[in-house]
Amino acid sequence: MRVLPLSLSLALAVLFLVEPSVAYPYAKPASSSRRRGDSEYRADAVKEAFQHAWNGYKKYAFPHDELHPVSDGYGDSRIDYGIHRNGWGASAIEALSTALVMRNEEVVNQVLDFVPSIDYTKTESMVSLFETTIRYLGGMLSGYDLLKGPLADMATDPAAVDVLLTQSKNLADVLKFAFDTPTGIPYNNINITSRGNDNSSTNGLATTGTLILEWTRLSDLTGDTEYAELAQKAESYLLDPQPRALAEPFPGLVGSDIDIATGQFQDGSVSWGGGDDSFYEYLLKMYVYDPERFESYKDRWVEAAESTMEHLKSHPSSRPDLTFLATYDNGSYGLSSQHLTCFDGGSFLLGGAVLDRSDFVDFGLELVNGCHDTYTQTVTGIGPEEFSWDSSAVPANQEPFYEKAGFYILDGGYVLRPEVLESIYYAYRITGDERYRDWSWEAFVAINATCRTDSGFSGITDVNAVDGGSMDDNEESFLFAEVMKYAYLIHAPDDEWQVKPGDSNTWVFNTEAHILAAA
Repeated sequence: MRVLPLSLSLALAVLFLVEPSVAYPYAKPASSSRRRGDSEYRADAVKEAFQHAWNGYKKYAFPHDELHPVSDGYGDSRIDYGIHRNGWGASAIEALSTALVMRNEEVVNQVLDFVPSIDYTKTESMVSLFETTIRYLGGMLSGYDLLKGPLADMATDPAAVDVLLTQSKNLADVLKFAFDTPTGIPYNNINITSRGNDNSSTNGLATTGTLILEWTRLSDLTGDTEYAELAQKAESYLLDPQPRALAEPFPGLVGSDIDIATGQFQDGSVSWGGGDDSFYEYLLKMYVYDPERFESYKDRWVEAAESTMEHLKSHPSSRPDLTFLATYDNGSYGLSSQHLTCFDGGSFLLGGAVLDRSDFVDFGLELVNGCHDTYTQTVTGIGPEEFSWDSSAVPANQEPFYEKAGFYILDGGYVLRPEVLESIYYAYRITGDERYRDWSWEAFVAINATCRTDSGFSGITDVNAVDGGSMDDNEESFLFAEVMKYAYLIHAPDDEWQVKPGDSNTWVFNTEAHILAAA
């Protein structure tokens, strides 16, 4: 059920601040007593939304994985494509690092009280090594780093902080059998109870290449090198892709599937979208984490970034001012993209800032602008799950929209994804341009207006329909980890964990926005 009007005065005031460019399902008041540029007020508004979501989760769903915010039920989907369940309290673990940077002591300690009760040896079915790593391992390690460092005063019981590291080690010890293969490339879908797997012959680029940060951090904290060695061995096949003629059609850009038994790439299908995305993200972030140990990772990212600008940059025929990334497969380009891909602008911006490359920064801003337009052109002010700019395949009923927007919608759903907010955050932190704060605020207000229910936030079925079409009755745990964090941090005061221009970053965000201390 939608809240009309929102009961909390702060939440109501948030809606009063919607700008004319943002679609708004209710009447806009003639004036507002709040200044549009009041960052402290905006940060507080996001904190209120986070608390609203937490309250509903805690009341109706905890300690299950996620809230069903329309029916006030719960799910244990673990976000793993709707098929894997374990009930380890995904939303609680995902909320910890965000509650910390918001200095929400009550939520922090509720999560810390919960962590010791999780039994990572028990699941109902298979789990994803990738998903479990980025959410649970990343979330607990982030909490540990922040609570052992600048936010040590947030824990009521300091001993509870040590449990975060203990449970991280327990989880990795449960998962590490996945790497027991002829090559060391792990199975992704594993059965913890039987120590089995789904008998897949391949693993994906992202699911293999997005373990390295969390497993290396665990080794650095525990002094046990095994975890880093497992992830780095798997990564080695991605850094030296074979057979190169098939695997690497452009320097640094590689295929999507790797044979677990041989380490050979099975294709040369290139994308920055789902299934491939965070491999490229982590190449750069490992260099930020430790420039000495991971300089070769940076070199591979630079190759991929330069090839992307040369070969994948694409402009819609109806809106040549917009820039998107195409896909490539065996000589053929695909002119479609995903909300997931919109992290790309942030990656180029971070790379440009860290490496002092203005061309990367400029290209990153182009990508941010394009993804931002996928929000501003829809009825709700929220971007779609999938879109295309292939002028030869525009559906007849979307031709006017394509001419105006420069893209048409393939999948109009929105499942509370963070990637556009993520890249806008990097754009502000790297450039200091206040317009990016405004863009983030407008997106947050649109989400708050369209997705908010009495107990939390729900995904919607159609971003280009009034009220978002209908609600899907699911609150993904990354709402806590990413959407709320990026929407808050862009307006929050400067702190040591905030992304900084140049090479002075002492913290690095994992792909789930869990913030880890650099080595």
